[in-house]
Amino acid sequence: MRLSRYFMPILKENPKEAEIVSHRLMLRAGMIRQQSQGIYSWLPLGKRVLDKVNAIVREEQNRAGAIELSMPTLQSAELWQESGRYDAYGKEMLRIRDRQDRPMLYGPTNEEMVTDIFRSYVKSYKDLPLNLYHIQLKFRDEIRPRFGTMRSREFLMKDAYSFDLTREGAEHSYRKMFAAYLRTFSRLGLRAIPMRADTGPIGGNLSHEFIILADTGESEVFSHKDFVNFDIPSADTDFDDVAGLQSIFDQWTSVYAATSEMHDEAAFSAIPEAERLSARGIEVGHIFYFGEKYSEPMGAKVQGPDGKEHFVHMGSYGIGPTRLVPAIIEASHDENGIIWPASVAPFDIVVINMKSGDEACDSACEKLYSAFMKAGKDVLLDDRDDRAGTKFATADLIGVPVQVIVGPRSVASGEVEVKDRKTGARETMTIEAAVNRLVG
Repeated sequence: MRLSRYFMPILKENPKEAEIVSHRLMLRAGMIRQQSQGIYSWLPLGKRVLDKVNAIVREEQNRAGAIELSMPTLQSAELWQESGRYDAYGKEMLRIRDRQDRPMLYGPTNEEMVTDIFRSYVKSYKDLPLNLYHIQLKFRDEIRPRFGTMRSREFLMKDAYSFDLTREGAEHSYRKMFAAYLRTFSRLGLRAIPMRADTGPIGGNLSHEFIILADTGESEVFSHKDFVNFDIPSADTDFDDVAGLQSIFDQWTSVYAATSEMHDEAAFSAIPEAERLSARGIEVGHIFYFGEKYSEPMGAKVQGPDGKEHFVHMGSYGIGPTRLVPAIIEASHDENGIIWPASVAPFDIVVINMKSGDEACDSACEKLYSAFMKAGKDVLLDDRDDRAGTKFATADLIGVPVQVIVGPRSVASGEVEVKDRKTGARETMTIEAAVNRLVG
């Protein structure tokens, strides 16, 4: 992508409405634009990051055996009346009526709808276990949307829903998602701590929030410091291995960790003081087991091996990609801008032409740009007719992991400078060496 032809509206000044680092940097980098209170457009640079986050979420859901579908944003109120949640959910639900005056709602979540799909087609235990997920826009009319896309009214959500014949099977499905979430957040460059949590309006009696530590976190969290040493499940994790997943779950729940709503001061105080961790945290995922909460009132049952009908046991599992993007920024930035993990960076490499219009610089940049593109890299070429300082500031602001700097002096020697955005380390090398290093 040539920056001279790209739509990336950089802001030079810090936006007054931005309260936290991620909101400020996302606005300055031209990633998002607020359209109304708590509702944002994702501009091209932000959309690239969001798409990469979604791709990792999908890969790990698929790896764990979940199956993707797509459900509509507008839902019939009848389904929610069946479950009993239509009146109970609160003002966060946007209730509307269509032209036939039928009550509808803009879905804040999809337990009722996915239960309706399940009960329409699945009749036998032989078709279980089943986990269905989608990545879709949701709407919750937050009383105080803030912090940009961290806490917005319209947001993207990955929500998965598991169906099992028994509680034991449902708890295994829960542990599948538990392990999948650990892998997902690790691949996004985040160290997430699973914490015992309140189930809220979703319901149920088993729930964990996945929290990353950040000074701008919404709530206080309490945990044991051992979490930083626990191993992330490997790529070859067998999600059908009941004992193996139980072992992962047991390790990650073996020491104290809880959100403020579930905090037990006595249990926390029993931890040696040097091993206690009390900090602010950002929720990046939430999983629930709620048994027959929805299947019983909505009649979602299957024939068991005993020939009798049984209400299925269910769980739900949420990740907010539009929340994850600012969470990553909160965890990875400096005074100059964003520092993206390579897995979700909008571009892998930015080639900076320090003197656009100079024949030698232009030629070297085109050679690098072409080589990186052929190697399948996402590459941005800053070919704007602008000062070198402005280009350096842009590259640091948008956080591309690798900068290849091409200037008249270095090109005269057949060399370029390669800068690591995270460490700031710079290395001078030949054009050929730069290509070999970065496409390897």
